[in-house]
Formats: sequence, structure tokens, C-alpha cells
Amino acid sequence: MKRNAIAVWNGTGKDGKGHLTTQSTVLNQTQYSFGSRFENGVGTNPEELVAAAHSGCFSMKLAFNLQAAGFTATELRTSCDILFEDGKIVASNLQLTAKVDGVSKEQFDELVKDAEKNCPISQLLNTAISVTYTLNG
Repeated sequence: MKRNAIAVWNGTGKDGKGHLTTQSTVLNQTQYSFGSRFENGVGTNPEELVAAAHSGCFSMKLAFNLQAAGFTATELRTSCDILFEDGKIVASNLQLTAKVDGVSKEQFDELVKDAEKNCPISQLLNTAISVTYTLNG
């Protein structure tokens, strides 16, 4: 399987602008700029997209882990904060609220740790990764 996206940038780093299009066209010439990356401008930015990718990937890996252990999540809600400092992503912090019936806290903790370590985006990132969670049965 191969997935792709296209970034088009015009102009200088600070005054230029660009747009992103994904293979699925979920992003279709979605704007990004210095303002959307380093300020509060309209548009997306690479760190926001990494946060979406990491939270989605982690949630799906955890769902597969739960399934393999005989459980089905009612809901896995994962948010991700990407910490960008001095031109480098230095941390990805995942916050999970889970609704899973029947799983013990100890078993869930092991499944979460495995997802944190082994989801493909976690393996791709060269940064500190943390997960905090709340489990509601």
C-alpha cells in the first residue's frame, strides 16, 4: 500500500503561501502559511496534520489490540498535542478517554502501552511520546 499527498508552496518562507492535497482529497488545496503554522492564521499546518495522524493511528492500533484480547471499545477518543520548539517536534502527547466494558485497568494499561509503542506513526516519530488516559467501563 502506498499513500500520497502533494504540497505546493509559492514565495518566501514567511510571506509565501501554499496548499496541500491528499490522495483521498479530504484535503483538497487546503491552505497553509507562516501564519497558520506559527501564529493563529486560517489554514492547516504540518504539526496539526501529524497530531491528527498520530491520534488516529494510535486509536486504531489500540482498537486492534483490544479486539485481539477479546474486547470491543464503545469509544476511544484520543487527542494529540504536538510540541514544536526551535524548529523541531520535541514531543507528541496523546490523551485518551476510553469506554471499554469488561477490561481490567492492568490489562488495558498493557494494551495502551503496546499501541503507544507500536502504532506506525509512533514508530515513525523520532521524539518523546506519552499517553495519559481515563478508562470508563
